[in-house]
Amino acid sequence: MNIAILEPYYGGSHKTWADGYKQFSTHNIKLITLPAQFWKWRMQGGAISLARLLDFKPDVILASSMLDLSIFRSLTYKQLGDVPIAMYFHENQLSYPQNQRQHHGWRYGFINYISALVADANFFNSPYHLQDFSEQLSRLLKHFADYNELQTIDTIRDKSSVLTVGINFAQFDKYQVSQSEDSPPLIVWNHRWEEDKNPKLFIDSIIELQRLGYDFRVAITGENFQQEPKLFQYARNELNQKIVQLGYVDSFADYAQLLWEADYVVSTAYQEFFGISICEGIYCQCIPILPHRLNYPNLVPQDVHSQCLYKKDKLTALLKHHLDGKLQIDTAPLKAKIAQFDWTIVAMQYDTALSELSHQFHQ
Repeated sequence: MNIAILEPYYGGSHKTWADGYKQFSTHNIKLITLPAQFWKWRMQGGAISLARLLDFKPDVILASSMLDLSIFRSLTYKQLGDVPIAMYFHENQLSYPQNQRQHHGWRYGFINYISALVADANFFNSPYHLQDFSEQLSRLLKHFADYNELQTIDTIRDKSSVLTVGINFAQFDKYQVSQSEDSPPLIVWNHRWEEDKNPKLFIDSIIELQRLGYDFRVAITGENFQQEPKLFQYARNELNQKIVQLGYVDSFADYAQLLWEADYVVSTAYQEFFGISICEGIYCQCIPILPHRLNYPNLVPQDVHSQCLYKKDKLTALLKHHLDGKLQIDTAPLKAKIAQFDWTIVAMQYDTALSELSHQFHQ
C-alpha cells in the first residue's frame, strides 16, 4: 500500500515520528513535508503548499495535526477523489497553553476541530489526549451563541482511536554505560524549555534539595528556542558544581549516555500529550519522578504510582524520599511497561489501522 504522510512542521518530535514510521512500516511511505518554522503560518497556510507538493495519488493519507485538512481537501478533491485521510494528533491547540506572547484565542484550536471533523479517521497519541480533546471541544463550542453543533463531538469521537507514538528504543543500546556507584545520584530534566513544561518548579526543587544538604548531580538537557533563559543563570549561580549539563545536547550519543548514567528522570510539566522523553529515560533504567496528571499515570505500572508520581507541586518531597533511600524500585517492570511503545510493535498497529481505513473506501 502507498501512504503519504503530510507534515507541515517537519522537525523535533514530528520529524522523529514521521521518519520512524517510514523506517518500520511494511508499506511504501512518502513524506510530504515543510520546514519546522513559523508554526502559525504552517497551520494556516501549510495545506496550500502541501496540496501543491503532493504529486501522486496514494492509497491513504496520514496527516499531522499541524495541517488544516479542510483547506487541503478543498484544493485536492479532484486529484485525490475518494482517497481516505486520517489525522494524527501529536498535540492540539485547544488545550495547548498560550504563553504571554500569544493572544490568538481559539483560532488554531478551531483548525484542529475542523480537521478532525473533516477527516475519515482520527488517531491520538494517548488515551489521555483523546479524552482531553473531547472535553476541550465541548468548552470551545459552548462559547458560541447558537448553532454550536455540539453533536459533532460525538461524530468526531466515533471515528477516533488511540495510536501511541512509536519510539526507536534500540538506538540507545549501543551507548549504554554503567551507572557509577561512587558518584552522587544523577537527576535529569530532559524537556523543551518552555513555560508549559514548568522548569521553574524543577529548578526550585533542586535548589531546595541542595539547601537541605542532599548530595546529587543534575543535568538539564531541554531544547530552548530563545535567548538563554534567566533561570539558566539562576541555576548556575545556585547549583554550582552539581550541574553536569545545562542546555540542549546536540549529539544523540552524548544524550543517550547521559540517560544511561542517570538515576532519575523528572518532569514538572503542566502540558504533555504523551511523554517521549520520559519513556527514553525509563528505557535507560532511570526511575521516573512525574506529576500525577496528564498522560504520566499511563506510563508507569499502577503498583508504583505512589513511588513515581507526586501530587500538586510535591516534587521536592518525593525526591527526598528517594535520595534518603526510603524507596527502592526495580526498573525492570518500568521498562517492560513502556516496551509497548517500541516502533517494532507500534508500526504494525499503524499498518493495520491504515490498511483497514483504505479497505473501507476501496472494497
